[in-house]
Amino acid sequence: MTIAEKILWEKLRDNQLGVKIRRQEPFVFGTYHYVADFYCPKNKLIIEIDGGIHNDKDNKDLDEFRADIFKQKGYQVIRFSNHEVLHKTDSVIQQLKLVFDSCLQH
Repeated sequence: MTIAEKILWEKLRDNQLGVKIRRQEPFVFGTYHYVADFYCPKNKLIIEIDGGIHNDKDNKDLDEFRADIFKQKGYQVIRFSNHEVLHKTDSVIQQLKLVFDSCLQH
C-alpha cells in the first residue's frame, strides 16, 4: 500500500465508519481482472486512491473504463487523490460518511 492508502486504511479499518471495508479487493469480470484499493461490500462501493500517474491521459482513460465496468455491474466508484488523503484526511472521511449515509437511505 502507498502512504496515502495506509493513512486512509487506519481510518477505515475495524468498522470505524460503521461499515466493513476490505482493502486490496480483487474483482474478475470475464477476462477483466482488477484490484480495488478499498471495497465496501454492503454498499457495493469501490474507493480508489490515485497517485500522480493517474493524471496521465492514458491512465485517466483506463480509470474511466474501469469505473464504467463497475457501474455496469452495479458498483459505485469514488476516487480521491493522494494529496486529498494526505492533506485533507478529515474531508475525505466526511465525504465517505456522506456516501455511506446516502446508501443507507436507499
